[in-house]
Amino acid sequence: MQTINQLCDVVRETSFAIHRFHRNGHVEKIYENALVNRLRKQGLEVRQQHPLSAFDEDGTLLGEFFADLFVEGRLVVELKAARAVADEHVAQLLGYLRSSRVETGLLINFGSSILHVKKYLMTEQAA
Repeated sequence: MQTINQLCDVVRETSFAIHRFHRNGHVEKIYENALVNRLRKQGLEVRQQHPLSAFDEDGTLLGEFFADLFVEGRLVVELKAARAVADEHVAQLLGYLRSSRVETGLLINFGSSILHVKKYLMTEQAA
């Protein structure tokens, strides 16, 4: 079993390989499918458009949202194919982490000529 940091490294390195081959310019779904394909070939459990429950502060179930990718049952991956990462992209991922109580997420943007990959952590102290 890999540590969360090792898992993030695998996803990041795989994303770089995809970006190197496909470059920027595709719609988000192409990158999503490519990442799922390549991560599964490496033996990882990857769920696409996976529903995660959103909870309020007191634990009340509010509903669900769909993570682009949920890797190994512990890593939310939010994908973008935008010219640049915007504040609302970061806010979206942080909101997902906080309300689902998943600790680690990656925000990956394939839409620029330079791949953007950033890891975000949501701990009780950060909430």
